[in-house]
Order: sequence, then structure tokens, then C-alpha cells
Amino acid sequence: MPKVICIYLEVHQPFRVTNFSMYDVANDKSYFGSGDREIFRKVAKKSYIPTNKLLLKMLQENPNFKLTLSISGVVLEQMEDWGLDVLQSFKSLVATGKVELLAETYYHSLSSLYDEKEFKTQVAQHMSKLKEVFGVMPQSLRNTELIYNDIIGKWADDIGFKAILAEGWDPVLDWRSPNYVYKPYGAANTKLLLKNYKLSDDIAFRFGNQSWEEWPLTIDKFTHWANENDDEEIINLFMDYETFGEHQWAETGIFEFLSELPAAWINSNQGNTFMTVSEIADNYEAKDVVSMPETVTWADSERDLTAWTGNSMQQQAINQIYGLKSRILESGDDDLIDDWRKLQTSDHFYYMCTKWFNDGDVHAYFSPKESPYEAFIHYMNAVHDLKYRLGAANNG
Repeated sequence: MPKVICIYLEVHQPFRVTNFSMYDVANDKSYFGSGDREIFRKVAKKSYIPTNKLLLKMLQENPNFKLTLSISGVVLEQMEDWGLDVLQSFKSLVATGKVELLAETYYHSLSSLYDEKEFKTQVAQHMSKLKEVFGVMPQSLRNTELIYNDIIGKWADDIGFKAILAEGWDPVLDWRSPNYVYKPYGAANTKLLLKNYKLSDDIAFRFGNQSWEEWPLTIDKFTHWANENDDEEIINLFMDYETFGEHQWAETGIFEFLSELPAAWINSNQGNTFMTVSEIADNYEAKDVVSMPETVTWADSERDLTAWTGNSMQQQAINQIYGLKSRILESGDDDLIDDWRKLQTSDHFYYMCTKWFNDGDVHAYFSPKESPYEAFIHYMNAVHDLKYRLGAANNG
């Protein structure tokens, strides 16, 4: 039976909190910017620019090749400020008509867990940004870090999205396979596409690991695995865009693997092809309803929220920032509101994680801070300054 591969890649870089000390409070210092430009240009050089160049060539040379991207609002701002060449390369991809852009929260936030109205505001803001920059209106949704539960699935349906993405986590699916289209619990029209985390993570996390028993991952081996179950319909490969060149360096052969994928997949089984997220929603019926009453994400070994909410520091920081909502919005101060929303970006709380072993190593790899405690202190100092500015605005 022919199968479809759906490639979805997340493009995101946060505005990181500087080493904001208690002495910086009330001194008109920016919370963000220290090193962000350098990090952006480094990632652009290693990942965005070479990957976009390769993808454009693949899209032009392979009639059946397509892919789906989500690009956060905050990384779009960085492209506009520090990387117009990068932005243009993404525009060139979209201009092929074979790349779908998904809606998400503009600030890559956890708002779906804490405030429905704020979540929907940020999604609408992100959709408006995509329309402004790329001239397209997204038809499907992915939430920050694939954060998903039944409520979020119903919201996607209420808003009118064709599809929403989630992790195809075994404890939730039980005997079912992620390689079919499903429907969110309570949804009328929206489809649910589930990540095949085993095949996705073979590329995103294990590709360059020479101690992995399946190393090296050849294109023939991968397409054989993807074709194994004859009756399954789709293979959802969801991963970070930075997989290519940043997390898996060029020296691992990751670019050669990507380049070979379209022809190898199409030739491996008659009828095999590629589709975008919304095309799959249009062309496949849901096999079943999947209910996720408890929140599932694509982060860490537990696939739950503990990457961002697992300790008291994270919980305190989150409660503080969302607790300011009414006063911040009532201030009418656009700069204050923007900073408040940038402080909602999930990465800030990710850096405060205190896990050990493999998950802890991943958190430390991504964090610009010396420790989770330093991340918490600098963040809370910025929140204190935000409160000071809020008081000054209200008194003014």
C-alpha cells in the first residue's frame, strides 16, 4: 500500500533574558538582547541558510516533494532585525507553493495552559504576521512544543483549523498506530495528526550518535522502516528545523540524508509521495477519535509538562507572569505588553528545569545560563522590573 510522508519542521529562537540583576531593576535596562543576535547568526549559518538552499533545490527538482513549517513570531522578528537574507530564503520556499505554514502562538508561549483568551489572541497575532510577511493565511495549527489535550483540540475545531498536531505517544494511543489520521475528542471537523516519534527521533536525536546500535542511519534503512507496515497510511516526521546543521552537524551526513529522501521514498514503494499537513486533512478520513484528557507534549522522556512546570521555581515564575495579565493589558502600553508576552516564551521556563540524566543534558545544551537557578533569578528580576514599569505607567 502506498504511503505519505508528512514532514513538519519547527523554526524558533527566543529572545533570551539577559543577566538581569537586582541592581538593574528600575534602571531602564532591556530584558533581552544579550547574545541573541550572535546566536541567531550562528544558527542561520549552520542551519537556516544551508537547509533552505537545499530544500529549495529539492522542491524544484522533485515534483512530489512538499513540507510544512511553523515559524514563531519572535524568530520572524529576529529575521527582520538581523537576517533579511534568512527571511528571504524562507519566502523563496513558501513561494514554490509546496510549503505550508502553520499557525501557532506568536510568542511560543504556554498560554494554552493558563489563559484561553490570551492563547487565541497570540494565535491570531501570529496568523496576521504570516499574512503580512508571506502573504498566506494558515489553515492548520500546531501548539507550542506540541502541547496538546482535549480542550486544545476542541479550540482548534472551534477556530476552524483543518488539523492540529500532537505527539503520537504510546501510553495514549495504546494499541493504535500514529500512522493514521484521527479526530480530536469533541471535534466536529478538525483532524488530528500524530508524530511518529520513533522515526522522527531517529533523525532528530540519534542520527549522528555513533554508539546507537542502528548507526549509521542510511536512506535505504530508513525507507525500509517507514514502509514496514503495509496497511498504514501516513508517516508524520515532526522535528526542530535546527535538526539540520545545528543539532546534527553537517559532518554527520545529515544534509546528504535529507537530499536523498524524496527520490528514495518515492522509489521505495509504488505510489509513495509527500503531503503537507492540510493536504492530509483534506485527503484522509479520521480512523478513530483520540482522547487526551491529560496534556501530552513532545518534550523529554515523559512527554508531559514537567520540562516547564516540574519544579517550584518554574511554577512561581509562570504564576507571576500570567498573574499580571489584567494590569498589563489595562495599561495600554504597547512596549510593556510586548515585553510581558516575550516573557511568556516557553524557553525561559525550560531553562529553569532541574532534571538529571539525559533530559537534564538536553536542557543544559539549550540553556544560555550557567544553571537553572541563575535562569530563575534573572527572570524574576525582569518580572520585578516589569512590575515597577507597570506601577510607573499606572501612576503616570
